Amino acid sequence: MPVTEQTPVIAHSGNAVTTVFAYNFKILADADLEVTVDGTVKTLTTHYTVSGAGNDSGGSVTFVTAPASGTDNVVLRRDMALERTNDYQDNGDLLEGELDDDCDRPI
Repeated sequence: MPVTEQTPVIAHSGNAVTTVFAYNFKILADADLEVTVDGTVKTLTTHYTVSGAGNDSGGSVTFVTAPASGTDNVVLRRDMALERTNDYQDNGDLLEGELDDDCDRPI
């Protein structure tokens, strides 16, 4: 099922205590999410982990260390490569799941 129109960025305010922040848009892989704190890009598995990849309704980012206090200083943004990952063959199988992922990628 194709993903509906979504705003692929959300900002949260850090408070030096909270480590889990939600996002409400679809990504296909953990690496499809860019996470910044105070304008600095953070590194997946070093600074944070992602849950919810592949879910239409999104998921969450869990930081190793709670981001410092600030207004809208934690930004979660979908950053997906605009590419098709499958090679479709003439008269070959056209599987719904593969086609959906390819169609969702450029959104």
